[in-house]
Amino acid sequence: MTGPDTPPVPPAPPGGGAGAAITAGAGPATEPFPSIPLDEWRAAKDTFHRFAQIVGKVRLACSVRRNHWWNVPFHLTGRGLTTRPMGGPGTPWPLFCVDFDLVSHDLVVDRLDGTRVRISLPGRSVASLHAAFFDALHALGVRPAIDARPYGLDDGTPFADDTRHADYEPARINRYFRVLAQVAQVLERHAADFCGKTSPVHHFWHTFDLAVTRFTGRPAPVDAAAGPVAREAYSHEVISSGFWFGDDERPWPAFYSYTAPEPRGLADEPLWPDWAGWVESGNGHLAVLKYDDARTTDDPVATILGFLDSAYRAGARRSATDTGRFASPGGVTDPHLSPD
Repeated sequence: MTGPDTPPVPPAPPGGGAGAAITAGAGPATEPFPSIPLDEWRAAKDTFHRFAQIVGKVRLACSVRRNHWWNVPFHLTGRGLTTRPMGGPGTPWPLFCVDFDLVSHDLVVDRLDGTRVRISLPGRSVASLHAAFFDALHALGVRPAIDARPYGLDDGTPFADDTRHADYEPARINRYFRVLAQVAQVLERHAADFCGKTSPVHHFWHTFDLAVTRFTGRPAPVDAAAGPVAREAYSHEVISSGFWFGDDERPWPAFYSYTAPEPRGLADEPLWPDWAGWVESGNGHLAVLKYDDARTTDDPVATILGFLDSAYRAGARRSATDTGRFASPGGVTDPHLSPD
């Protein structure tokens, strides 16, 4: 039986559907870009952010280092987040992978030989998740050493002692994932128009944002006192774009862009649409488009892409970057083929 809230089950493909099984989900999302006010899920966000940092620090400890820390962030899957495979030959660990399944709400640890440990997330505190996860890793022969404290959060309680953050709410976390997944596809579209060095679309577990970074091709001055994280991240000029879910200073989700090192006069550059703006951040400026202002337009995707492009061009103009040299409209660089 089907109704207005029940997706129809598609027919099996001709001549080859035998043995296939289709599992219906909870139904299609009513909005491509649903509302996600910070105040409505702050407790769930604070808990899951710490869950993510526990797993992320294992990724940091067990992955092969890549330039600009590209080895460290999470990538998206069709059901949540993945560390991608780690370990294997030349390391102390077997090849393994960790995934957050934010549909079934499990943490899944897989070893190459097919051994799997699944840890249910609802009802757990940070301390409980930390204990269960490391028990699973040890059972699989993985014993990484991590700094088992949160990074950049207001509460520095070690993960193993944190019983206060225990507000994993499946509906809230699934909505976070759906927003993340939709936004990631828009950032992929933005990334397609640039053929220079560019990062993958990353979900950074320490700052809890989603970002993609373009490089001008020029090295940047590096201050030895800046610390190893910043020195590696900003060893070359970048124009970065992304999305964050809000924090105490700016309690609203938003798209952003910045240029580093920040060229003089960047904040004097116009942005599109005209209700986007520049805000001070640290010693520089962020171009900001609030998520709610974008998602409620007639064409949210076009609005977001237009904003990101205007912020990129602002940074490129002020840093004397040749945008034509790096252009690949629609992801096409073939000189004999025009993008659709």
